[in-house]
Amino acid sequence: MKISTATTTEQSDDALARTYREILVDLGGSPDLLIVHCTADYDTGQIRKVVLSLTPHVALHGSTSCKGVMTEKGTSGIALMGILDPIGNYGTGGIATNKVPMQAAEEATTQALENANCPGEVPAMVWISGAPGCEEQLIKGIGNIVGPEVPIFGGTAADNTLTGRWKQFDAGATYSEGVVISVLFPSTEILSAFHSGYEPTKTKGIVTKTAVHPSTQQQDIAGDASQRRILEIDSQPAAQMYNRWVDNSLDEILVDGGRILHLTTLSPLGRVVGYIGDIPYYQLSHPESISPDGAITLFSDIHVGDELILMKGTVDSLIARAGRVALSALETNHIHVDDIAGALIVYCAGCMLTVQDRLPEVITSFREALPGVPFLGTFTYGEQGCFLNGENRHGNLMISVLLFTKN
Repeated sequence: MKISTATTTEQSDDALARTYREILVDLGGSPDLLIVHCTADYDTGQIRKVVLSLTPHVALHGSTSCKGVMTEKGTSGIALMGILDPIGNYGTGGIATNKVPMQAAEEATTQALENANCPGEVPAMVWISGAPGCEEQLIKGIGNIVGPEVPIFGGTAADNTLTGRWKQFDAGATYSEGVVISVLFPSTEILSAFHSGYEPTKTKGIVTKTAVHPSTQQQDIAGDASQRRILEIDSQPAAQMYNRWVDNSLDEILVDGGRILHLTTLSPLGRVVGYIGDIPYYQLSHPESISPDGAITLFSDIHVGDELILMKGTVDSLIARAGRVALSALETNHIHVDDIAGALIVYCAGCMLTVQDRLPEVITSFREALPGVPFLGTFTYGEQGCFLNGENRHGNLMISVLLFTKN
């Protein structure tokens, strides 16, 4: 297996073609899988056209990222990663999710398996890029096709301003509210890690009432709508309870409601999803807004009976955690970095915006953990990954790393 990345900030056909040719030359042939991330300012249709004019049959997986993308070369507006693996099999499928998201994920996964010439087979890994709002249902749909044991990694498409300009794209189309799924049958191993950069506090409570967010009415086959509004914690109004947890820092917003995303990045809500020995690890949910009725809206599903723990992070911890997640993937699998061909990284957009002035340090952290390794990183509105207990989850303010071995 061989992996190469290339970047550009230019939109022209010539610039895009030059960038893609860098990958073709470096790989010594056409990639079997091409992953493209760019900001929502770029024309994804043009990117598709140029790439497919040079390599018509490539498995193309694309999605937009918040305010930029990162590679081992630094930050850019458009970044491409090519994976050359003639012995492996790769396929991508895409479909709109604006009707029944779980069914859309099933259809996109089936498409991807057929395009990989592996219908009915079980891939080593699934890579996903979807629109915000129905990520849990997408994970469920993928599992319905390939089984719950297959690790799912990826991230929710993002724009720069949370105004719905995000895109997902494959060789066939560009979507605003869609999902693009790639199935990976590599000839080598894929290693992974999925973590947060936060520590638990002693403050906690039980969710006692939830509701469906008005803008997320889509349902899966079982009729389950996304539960992303907490009405009550410990039978008390959720927003008032959370405001007390964060030292009444949201007093002004409690009056009429409003967006609290930028105020809560370092104080998310966590749930224990497993243990390493006696040490718990967490899935995080990012509080996005407070409504006039005192509810808290999140970027991930929540359920009555869930125990929520107030988590705490710092800018320094979010920077340092980046490289540690990559090292965790290496150390857990007892492999040396010299055996790694390349890496895919998902880094939460909320974390990125919080450390934006020090983003070069985040990239340095990855470079130091993965010296000489080409990597592609995207900044997402939600992160999908597989925890150590083998369970696929959607979370917020998370970091995931996929490492592709050479042999």
